[in-house]
Amino acid sequence: MDKVTCTHCGTNNPEKNKYCSNCGYELPKIAVEKIDNQDEQLKSKKNISAKKFLGFVFGIIAFGLCYFAVQQLFFKAPQVDKEIMKIANEINKTCPIMIDSETRLDNAISLPGNKLQYFYTLINYGKASIDTLEMRNRLEPIITNFVKTNPQMKFLRDHETTINYYYKDKEGLFLLLISVTPEKYH
Repeated sequence: MDKVTCTHCGTNNPEKNKYCSNCGYELPKIAVEKIDNQDEQLKSKKNISAKKFLGFVFGIIAFGLCYFAVQQLFFKAPQVDKEIMKIANEINKTCPIMIDSETRLDNAISLPGNKLQYFYTLINYGKASIDTLEMRNRLEPIITNFVKTNPQMKFLRDHETTINYYYKDKEGLFLLLISVTPEKYH
């Protein structure tokens, strides 16, 4: 229980007294002090609520930034993959195109993990009439040398891109895949 000090004689009196028990002087009213004290407590609670609210807002912002960072790091294609996609799109603008009298470039795609893949069709040959081992032995050194020396392949070489050459026959059946990895052209 609070005490009220008499402003006349300095005696501490119980809060419920209206007059000093020592001198009889009228005691100051503490209701105003209580209201002021209650106002300060209310303001303090409002400040705590405001702090909680700000903490909540900053928490949401922090979560959003973390979410964005995770999206950028783990779920977005790296910049090199985006450039390879652009290269494939440019190639596809001219496809299908005949490379020679037997070979048609159908399209190109960017694959995850820094890879570019070309799709070719041998338009006059079926799978049964082709020796794929001999075809590989003939084409692989030519393709590897092309990747090593062609100025248009510089970006891909500089970024250690794996370049795949996928061949199919006139019916669309798979023949072989020649993969030129960075180890082969460096």
